[in-house]
Amino acid sequence: MYSLNTELLTLTDIAQVLTQSITLDERSQINIQKCRDFLDRKMQDVNKTYYGINTGFGALCNVKISNEDIEQLQENLVLSHACGLGQEVPPHIVKLMLLLKIQNFVYGHSGISLKVVERLIAFYNQDILPVVYQLGSLGASGDLAPLAHLSLPILGKGMVYHQGVKKDAAQLEFPPLTLQSKEGLALLNGTQFMSSYAVWCVLKIKKLMAWADLIAAISFEGYDATLEPFTSQIHTIRNHEGQIAVAKNMLAILAGSEMANSPKTQIQDPYSFRCIPQVHGATRDAVMHVEKIVTQEINAVTDNPLVFPDDDLILSGGNFHGQPLAINLDYLAIATAELANISERRTYLLISGQRGLPPFLIQSAGLESGLMIAQYTSASIVSKNKQLCMPASVDSIVSSNGQEDHVSMGANAATKLYEVVNNTEMVLAIELLNAAQAIAFRRPKKSSEKIEKLLTAYRNSVPFIDKDRIIHDDMLASIAFMNEYKID
Repeated sequence: MYSLNTELLTLTDIAQVLTQSITLDERSQINIQKCRDFLDRKMQDVNKTYYGINTGFGALCNVKISNEDIEQLQENLVLSHACGLGQEVPPHIVKLMLLLKIQNFVYGHSGISLKVVERLIAFYNQDILPVVYQLGSLGASGDLAPLAHLSLPILGKGMVYHQGVKKDAAQLEFPPLTLQSKEGLALLNGTQFMSSYAVWCVLKIKKLMAWADLIAAISFEGYDATLEPFTSQIHTIRNHEGQIAVAKNMLAILAGSEMANSPKTQIQDPYSFRCIPQVHGATRDAVMHVEKIVTQEINAVTDNPLVFPDDDLILSGGNFHGQPLAINLDYLAIATAELANISERRTYLLISGQRGLPPFLIQSAGLESGLMIAQYTSASIVSKNKQLCMPASVDSIVSSNGQEDHVSMGANAATKLYEVVNNTEMVLAIELLNAAQAIAFRRPKKSSEKIEKLLTAYRNSVPFIDKDRIIHDDMLASIAFMNEYKID
């Protein structure tokens, strides 16, 4: 059981939390209740007007709502804003949305009641995951449509997956809750849709970065490249942290390799081998930067208006605006795509019939096509990534009758990034397939202990290709291997 609290929640913490049930620590409960009590007292003054609490929303902000209609106002908000379309959000992202929404409330600035937060916690702990759709958020005023769908089951409405089975929320053994003042808005305002995608993507990319270095090292051996570009002096005088780290990691992976330390005939290797530290390192630096931004965002309060009981204030602002995430998620998509871009180039060189390797890494080339078309697949995915890397954050479309006249499109940046990350994993898996095949033609020479250990395990999943077969199956097996094998 993990107790959510006001201390810094890191992405490493989240990776652990997702395997546990959650609760609120005592301080968080006090914060939430204190804020709710303060708001209830404020609502006793019928002459006071507070945005979204006793007014309409967006362009309807000047419409005063009577206290008698406030509960209906909040329910109407959730119902009317559930306008998502497109593909369903993957369950692991929805679970993150629940977690991050709850975390948003622990600071006691949202006016939410404990009973609503406890209902969200119950959904999380019992694996009740609302059906949410990918399309509909502009990434400003919060992720309104996705968060509305996330909130519908609180009202006994919408669809959910309960332990993997899709059902109507009305079938759950939870009575519908009545939302009080501000609660619907607190649920819908916020950046938890794009933040959840961001968290998952950063965690996934960090794993892919480790794989990218390791697979590049196997390709390095297969291509019979030279170690000189990894020499520390080269990287020290440029002094980029990521570049230095990758060069050091490449030398560590290749340490003790008979193949790497054998005499070479070439003076230089192509950039896709020679510049591994520079390219992989730049991605590493980008990921570290974006992780900092994402960590800040998930530990922030991003709804509106914000309630400050100690200061006797209810303030309307713009913490829901997704621009900090939107720009950085676009940036991360570009950085991730480059891992795939350079990976495909190494794959291309491995099948080119150079350095003593047979064309397309098959002994009977001509009769057999070998890995010819696997490179086509890799190239098509890389091209798709380039298309997806068009920044979403440079776009803005006026909405809500001009009240929301600049939006971030951060939600689109998030879903694009998710696709780029998954695409990059496929490209790396194809490179691994080719690299393992290439090394077989370097035998009986041995690679490093780390690489030999990996290749032994890999061959249990993906046998050597001695004649043409359905390569699709090998590529899927290569992807599965990357998800199952634990890198030391």
